[in-house]
Amino acid sequence: MSDRGKHKAGEVTSSSPPAVANGVVVVGSSVVDFEYAEAPRGVVAAFDAVTGKPRWQFDPLAGIAGTGGANVWAPISIDAAAGLVFLPTSSPSPDYYGVNRKGGDGDANAVVALELATGKKVWSFATSHHDLWDYDVPAQPILIDWPGPDGKVPALAQLTKQGFTFVLDRRTGKPLFEVTEKPVPASVIPGEQAAPTQPFPSKPPQLVNSVVTPDDAWGFTFWDRGKCREQLASLNNHGLYTPPSEQRTLLMPGSLGGANWGGGAWLAQENLLIVNVNSSPFYGQLVKTQGAQGGDDHIKAGSAFRVTMTGTPYAMVQDVVKSPLGVLCTPPPWGKLVAVDLAQGTIRWEVPLGSIHELGPVRLPFRIDWGTPNLGGGLVTDSGVFFIGATMDRIFRAIEARTGKELWSFQLPVDATATPMSYSYQGKQYVVVTAGEHNMFNRPTGDYVFAFALP
Repeated sequence: MSDRGKHKAGEVTSSSPPAVANGVVVVGSSVVDFEYAEAPRGVVAAFDAVTGKPRWQFDPLAGIAGTGGANVWAPISIDAAAGLVFLPTSSPSPDYYGVNRKGGDGDANAVVALELATGKKVWSFATSHHDLWDYDVPAQPILIDWPGPDGKVPALAQLTKQGFTFVLDRRTGKPLFEVTEKPVPASVIPGEQAAPTQPFPSKPPQLVNSVVTPDDAWGFTFWDRGKCREQLASLNNHGLYTPPSEQRTLLMPGSLGGANWGGGAWLAQENLLIVNVNSSPFYGQLVKTQGAQGGDDHIKAGSAFRVTMTGTPYAMVQDVVKSPLGVLCTPPPWGKLVAVDLAQGTIRWEVPLGSIHELGPVRLPFRIDWGTPNLGGGLVTDSGVFFIGATMDRIFRAIEARTGKELWSFQLPVDATATPMSYSYQGKQYVVVTAGEHNMFNRPTGDYVFAFALP
């Protein structure tokens, strides 16, 4: 790495397994991209699978000073036959302030295709510009054969935290559904040059609602709904891509998504991409600081999240927009499962994902399927059964992929914030998932592995 020695041990880690094909091992990284203006560089490295010798390195911010990050913390994809590796890159540092980024975006917040053998860049497609919202590309690019009018096209589907699905020709990076640059709000922070436009795909539709007004306020009672209405009315809110400011600003969706690292599952015979998404309102506020300040390394349920951004005039404070009763201020579902028909670019079905019966001060003995925030992903079998945990209710579910109907569920001891996998043994198919929870949600933790035999 070009900035080795400038940062402390532990500031560069790995959050996803390496990708391996054609004798090459490709490794991304996870960096502390919100603590410093100049975070560790997000260099992707490739090694010889037999000897371990370095093959190549790729820096998404090559030639750009004053920033760092743009790392690849989500899983990497490889088209072995084409000899291409696809990188989902994250935001430049720090996440919420871009005055220090003098050299442009480089290949941050993008899907980047490289030659697997050499690391040479083939193409790059930006899913957002000059990120000020922590809208990393969070999920593995999903390689598909897209049913075009002239036959199958080798393509990829890229899910984003904003709830968009970009469908690209994986040979060229060109969109297979039209993408339009639309004007977005300007920043009021001195020196901040927010991007004047952002890319919006014409199809499929956005998987989450990013338009929230005070009239959308929700609550269990007239009183807490009124309090939510007051909060929403007080926020700086000009729609998606409203830049953060010293006033509390609506972040909808927040940095949890939309989609996140669980990604989606592809049922090829139906041209269906099945995705779990979050739909929780957040606010962010830039707060002026003097020198080094303490901060948090991740969001925690029930408390505001403070990002230090050392080297800038600001820290960033975030929290969910909730009523005095602790209820989210936008209508449910707060998490849902969406099936996207990528042949037509339409939504086939969507259903709430998760029950809120364990989220109040007292656990209820019955399910309330209004959807919960979720982390993790799903798996779909060739027979069309979709398996997923991810929710804040300790339930592992089997869903009919073609309709969204729940077929079966199993109560786990803790939440399965993970993605299941499938394997066969002695002619029988199994689905296995880990259940450990995530302290981001302030839920009970554990250390379990469950395997289920399919009939």
